[in-house]
Amino acid sequence: MTKYTDIGVETHGHVGLIEIRKPPLNFFDVALINQIADALEEFDNNIEIRASVLAAQGKAFCAGANFGDPVRQEQEERAKSDPASNLPINHLYVQAVRIFRNKKPIVAAIHGAAIGGGLGLAVSADFRVACPEARFAANFTKLGFHPGFGLTTTLPELIGKNNAELMFYTSRRVTGEEAYRWGLANVLVPQDQVRAEAMKLAQEIAECSPLGLVSTRATMRAGLADRVLAATNRELEEQTKLRATEDFKEGVKATAERRVANFKGR
Repeated sequence: MTKYTDIGVETHGHVGLIEIRKPPLNFFDVALINQIADALEEFDNNIEIRASVLAAQGKAFCAGANFGDPVRQEQEERAKSDPASNLPINHLYVQAVRIFRNKKPIVAAIHGAAIGGGLGLAVSADFRVACPEARFAANFTKLGFHPGFGLTTTLPELIGKNNAELMFYTSRRVTGEEAYRWGLANVLVPQDQVRAEAMKLAQEIAECSPLGLVSTRATMRAGLADRVLAATNRELEEQTKLRATEDFKEGVKATAERRVANFKGR
């Protein structure tokens, strides 16, 4: 298997396990999403693996992109004057689309927060096992930003257009119980049982015929990766515009300072 720096990869019988290892908040970057896509590709090429679990160490499942990261802030500043410097986020979405092109079912173990792009990653899985302490948020508008990671396509398909709009327009944090009621989470268990329950569901899937699984999933998810590609192209266009605004800078600052943003509409 490939050597990974930000994830752990294991196999348990016919189930593959990918563990994000950037605790406590597991902020993502291009490298992390690339490694997850690579691991899923390895599972696709391993005839013994029939399903996989995506889990994480630390407090959060994935708190999204770290907008407070100095390196990222430098990129944001460059992007204002040089559109070509937008490449990192573009490359991120290229890798994200690879995740949607994988062939075998994925169960995400959501033991904590799945925020922003972290929600996008959680929604890329076929199923989500969560707990009451889990939090799901598409907090882009609170940052003065536009949703990304294909969520403008994937979230409405999963929970309905109006619930997705509610999450986008309020940036609110949805609890594990609410997520379960909406169908955003398929299983709700105590926090310390989330990973075990995700493995149990993946093992149940893995009892089925590998050829039947891949064939049926290809039918059920027909065109999904292409819809996500189209969505990320549109999302990237809007994110590029909004990244250059005063409101985006204020939204990021306010979020870091845990206060209500003073947006000006410019």
